[in-house]
Amino acid sequence: MSVDGIGVERVFIGAGCNRIVNNVSWGACNLVAFGAENGVAIFCPKAAQILTTLPGHKASVNCTHWIPSSKFAFKEKQLERHYLLSGDADGVILLWELSLADNKWRHVLQVPQPHKKGVTCITGIMVSETDVIFASTSSDGTINVWELILPSTIGGDCKLSFLESVFVGSKSMVALSLSELPGNTGHVVLAAGGLDNKVHLYCGERTGKQFVHACELKGHTDWIRSLDFSLPICTNDGTSSLLLVSSSQDRGIRIWKMASCSSQSNSKGTFREEKISLASYIEGPVLVAGSSSYQISLESLLIGHEDWVYSVEWQPPSVTSANGFAYYQPQSILSASMDKTMMIWQPERTTGIWMNVVTVGELSHCALGFYGGHWSPNGDSILAHGYGGSFHLWKNVGIEYDNWQPQKVPSGHYAAVTDIAWARSGEYLLSVSADQTTRIFASWQNEASLGGSDCWHEIARPQVHGHDINCVTIIHGKGNHRFVSGADEKVARVFEAPLSFLKTLNHAISQKSSFPEDFQVDVQILGANMSALGLSQKPIYVHSTHESPERNVNDGLDTLETIPDAVPVVLTEPPIEEKLAWHTLWPESHKLYGHGNELFSLCCDQGGKLVASSCKAQSAKVAEIWLWQVGSWKAVGRLQSHSLTVTQIEFSHDDNLLLSVSRDRQFSVFAIKRTGVDEVSHQLIARQEAHKRIIWACSWNPFGHEFATGSRDKTVKIWAVDKGSSVKQLMTLPQFTSSVTALSWFALDHQRNNGFLAVGMESGLIELWSLTVTRTEDGSMTVPGVTAALVRRLDPFMCHVSSVQRLAWRKSEASGDCKSVLLASCGADHCVRIFEVNVA
Repeated sequence: MSVDGIGVERVFIGAGCNRIVNNVSWGACNLVAFGAENGVAIFCPKAAQILTTLPGHKASVNCTHWIPSSKFAFKEKQLERHYLLSGDADGVILLWELSLADNKWRHVLQVPQPHKKGVTCITGIMVSETDVIFASTSSDGTINVWELILPSTIGGDCKLSFLESVFVGSKSMVALSLSELPGNTGHVVLAAGGLDNKVHLYCGERTGKQFVHACELKGHTDWIRSLDFSLPICTNDGTSSLLLVSSSQDRGIRIWKMASCSSQSNSKGTFREEKISLASYIEGPVLVAGSSSYQISLESLLIGHEDWVYSVEWQPPSVTSANGFAYYQPQSILSASMDKTMMIWQPERTTGIWMNVVTVGELSHCALGFYGGHWSPNGDSILAHGYGGSFHLWKNVGIEYDNWQPQKVPSGHYAAVTDIAWARSGEYLLSVSADQTTRIFASWQNEASLGGSDCWHEIARPQVHGHDINCVTIIHGKGNHRFVSGADEKVARVFEAPLSFLKTLNHAISQKSSFPEDFQVDVQILGANMSALGLSQKPIYVHSTHESPERNVNDGLDTLETIPDAVPVVLTEPPIEEKLAWHTLWPESHKLYGHGNELFSLCCDQGGKLVASSCKAQSAKVAEIWLWQVGSWKAVGRLQSHSLTVTQIEFSHDDNLLLSVSRDRQFSVFAIKRTGVDEVSHQLIARQEAHKRIIWACSWNPFGHEFATGSRDKTVKIWAVDKGSSVKQLMTLPQFTSSVTALSWFALDHQRNNGFLAVGMESGLIELWSLTVTRTEDGSMTVPGVTAALVRRLDPFMCHVSSVQRLAWRKSEASGDCKSVLLASCGADHCVRIFEVNVA
C-alpha cells in the first residue's frame, strides 16, 4: 500500500455556535464566521454547509470580525484576499487570511499585547483598500486600537501598528463601533458601551494620535449590548451627518444623530434625501474633533422587543452610480433580541417616524432567544444565532413586496460531542453530546445541491434530554432502527425509530433503504412528545385521536409550563431548526436500571443480541460491565475486572470476545458464550496493565482477534488473543505527539488481512496508519505478527481543534472492492466531521 495512493477529503462538518454575543460575523465575501468552542468555523450560507474550521485558539472563541465586513462590501470589488479577526476567552486575537482564488486559509499573525481577560468585541473599518483600523475590548477594562496595513501585492506581509489603549475602569465595555467622521477631517470616532449604561464616544486622528474621550450619551437604563455606526451621510443641503444605533438590556433601541456644525461636505459620501420630519430631535452634547464639531441628538427611540436587545446593525450600503463613487446608506436597522425575534426597522415614508416593518422569529418553546442578528452583504438575507447554538436564516424572496422565508443553515452540537455511531447500513450518523441532545446526520441525495454533489444535513433530533449524554450505541441486526444512550444518570434509555423518521429516511437516500416500506406497516408509532421535565419521550401513535384532552381553565394562565404537542411529519427536504428541535423526536421504549453511577460507555455486538454498558466508577464493585439482552432488555451478566471507570467497550467481529479498557490502565478480554435464549456465560480470559497512563480507546481488527489500545501516555499498542486464551503484545507504534483518545480499525482486504487504524489525539489531530496482520504456522501454533506504516497525517485545517472523542468507520458491504470509505469523528470542539478516505 503506497502512501501516495491515500487521499482524504472533507465531506461534512456539523457544529453549533458558541452561545455568546458578538460571536458571528458575515463578511463581504458572503461567508459567515463563528466560534465553535476554540475553533473558528466558516460556513457558506448559499450551500448551507460549514466549509472549514481554523485551528489556533486555545480558549473558547468569543468574537469574530471580517475585514472587510458586509458594511464595506462595496470596497471589496478588487480585493483578492479577505481577512478575519477572532478573539478568545484568554484575551488572544488572531488574524487570518483567505485567498479567494483557491479558497485557502492561512494564519497571518497573533496580535501582540493580548488582553488580560476575555475579548468581548472586535470592530473595524476600512479607511482605504489597504488601510484598516480596528478596536477590541475586553473584560479587563481596556479598549485597544490598532492600524492594519494590508499587503498591496500577492505574498506581501500585513503590517500591524498599535495606536491606543484606553482604560475604562471596572465597568468594562462590551460593545464597540468605529467610523470616520463626515467631512475630510482625518478623524475617527469610536463608540463604546457597556456596564455603566452609557455610550462613550472617543475621538482620535487616523495618524495614530491619542484617542480622547469626547462625550457620553445617556438614556439607556441598563447595559449597552450593541452599537453600530452608519456610513457618513451627506444631504442635499451640504451638511454631513452620521447615525449611531445602540441597543440595551432595557429592551430599547436608540438612534443618535451626529450632524456636522460646519458647512463642509464630502463628495464621496453617501446620499439620502432629507425630508421634513415630525420626529422630535433631542439635542445632546457637541463632539469636537480638531477644527470640526458635531451636534449629537437623539433621533428616535425604538420600542418593540419584550426582552434584552442583544444586537443592532445597519443594512449594508448599496452602489448608486455606475462610476462607483456614490453609495446609498439604506435607512434600515436589524435588531435581534432574547424574546426570540428579529425586527427590521425603517422610517415611515411620510412622517419619518421609525417603525417595525418586518418581524421574524423562532416559535420553539425551548429556545431562550437570539444572541445576534446580521445582514447579508446585499441586504436580501438576515441571519440570527440563538441560545441553542443554532442558526436561523431568512431570505427576502418577494418581488413586489417583502416576503421573508426561512432557509436551510448548518447545524450541530453546541457542547462537546461525546460519542458517535453509524447506522447498521451506514445510511446516517448518530451523535450525542454534552448539550443534552442526540442528532442524526445524513446525506440528502434528492437535493439539487451545488455542483450536483450530495450534501449532509441534520435530519432528526431523536433525543432532547435533561442530562448531558455521554455515550450511544446503535442496535445491529434485523428490525426497526434502535439505539441506546447513556447520560449523566444511572439509567440507559432505549429508543426506537418512529414511522415519520423511516419515511423521511427514504426521501433522504436514493438507494433502497434497509428498512423497506412493507415492513413499515408494523410500526404503529408516528413520533414522540417531550415530557414536562425533559427526561422521557412519550410515543404518539398513528391511530391516536388528534383532539387535545380538556384542560383545566387555569392551565392556560401559565404558558411557561405548558409543553406543546409535537407534530411529526415526513420531511421532503432537510429540516430547519424549528422542526428539528421539536417534531423529530423518537419514542423511548425501555429504561435499563442497574448501574450505580452515571453511564459512561456503551456498545452493541455485531448480531444485535447483546448490549454492554459501564458507568463512572472508583471501586471494583461499581466498575462492573453489565450485559443486556436485546428485546427482553433483561440484565444477563455483570462482568467484574476493573477497579476504575471503564472508558470503552467493544465486541470482536465474531461476538465471542468482549474487550474493555479502563482508567486503571488495564485492558480486559472476556469470552462471551450464549448458553440459552436468555442466558449468557462469560469468563475473564485476560487482564493486563497495558499502559503507564489512562487507556482511553480500544478497537478490534474486523478480521481477527487482534486489537489496539490507545492511552494518555501517547502510545498505541497492538495485541493478539491466542487460541490458548492468552494475550500477546505484537508491537507498539512510534510515540505520538499528544495523548491518544480515539481509535478505530477498518478492514480493507480480507485475503491480505490489511486495513487502516485511525488514531485521534487530544490535540485534535488525526492520523491514518496501515496495519497488515500476518499469521504464520509454527508447528501446532499460529504465531501472529503485524506491520504498520503511517500513510496519512491529516491537515490541521481538516482536523478537530480540541480533543478527538471518538472515531468510527462506516462499514462497507464489499470490503475487497471499496475504493473509498467514510470516516466519522467527533470532538470536544463541538464538531462532528466526516472524511472520505480514497484507497484506490
